[in-house]
Amino acid sequence: MITLSLAMIVKNEEAVLARCLDCVKEIVDEIIIVDTGSTDATVEIARTYTDKIYHYEWHNHFAAARNFSFSKATGDYIMWLDADDVLEASEQRKLLALKQDFDTDIDVALLKYNVGFDADGNVTMSNYRERILKRASDFRWEEPVHECIAPRGKIERFDIAVTHGEKVRAHSDRNLKIYEAQSELSPRGMFYYARELRDHGRLEEAVVQYKAFLEDGRGWLEDNIRACLDIAGCYTGSGQARDALNQLFQTFVYDRPRSEACYKIGDYFFEQNSNEQAIYWYDLATNPNSQVEAGFVNRDFCDFLPYLQLCIVFDRLGKHDLAYNYHLQTKALKPEHASVLYNDKYFEKLFSE
Repeated sequence: MITLSLAMIVKNEEAVLARCLDCVKEIVDEIIIVDTGSTDATVEIARTYTDKIYHYEWHNHFAAARNFSFSKATGDYIMWLDADDVLEASEQRKLLALKQDFDTDIDVALLKYNVGFDADGNVTMSNYRERILKRASDFRWEEPVHECIAPRGKIERFDIAVTHGEKVRAHSDRNLKIYEAQSELSPRGMFYYARELRDHGRLEEAVVQYKAFLEDGRGWLEDNIRACLDIAGCYTGSGQARDALNQLFQTFVYDRPRSEACYKIGDYFFEQNSNEQAIYWYDLATNPNSQVEAGFVNRDFCDFLPYLQLCIVFDRLGKHDLAYNYHLQTKALKPEHASVLYNDKYFEKLFSE
């Protein structure tokens, strides 16, 4: 069995820290907490779980703080979590089993990270993150914001999910200010700076930054595709539907059509009342060849949303039996969704007349 260190950086996490640590306290061999300036009860809560608490002067650089936390680890492997992360009971059992039978040739264990949820709490978006790393391999975090570790050596994926729990925060421009203070941005920095601009409603600036990222040519494939999708979203938000469509097609330059792009192309034709074209693209979104596990994947674009739209389009065309079949597929996926419940009543009335 390997020894496993948990390394965390925290600041003002009194509302969620105990919930996070309760998930892993019986699994990890040591807990390292690096506090970057809490003014609440975070440190006092941490002391009930560990005596390995360190104070770190914040320098607007998340990677530097995480590297400091890793430097204090003594286990064979290091795991990181954010304070608002949780592991459900089933995932805790899987993590403990993995620890007990871990292949020590592995340098990086990738675990699933659930970050998007529907109204019923079902996971809609997830990706794989470098979650457990061999200490002897001396991995280093990079980037001042949206920090990451570049995986190398033997890398394995495991079906264990960390869930990004809900945490209410005041709207902050902290990350945006950190980016704007940088004299030069890496490709990843350019990409995430564009996302910060978008999230702050500065859509025109975001488009410029996304395009600069794409023109740089050094970005990761999935980030290139996501940049095209985000540019399309900016254009849509600015009422430039045709420009958004062209940007969605631009995703095909990088790889095969992806479900999200296909679905949104379908939406364009749906809004134009071009029903046959809409059907083609919605159907393509559900094709397994349009679905990938890399990057952030919103599963709703692969099945529920296109099925819902296909139900509407076929009903619009008067093909009610086909529409109803797609309704049943949405119902199998999300029986309590508001649109499904509405369509239940609609078809019940339709077929009773």
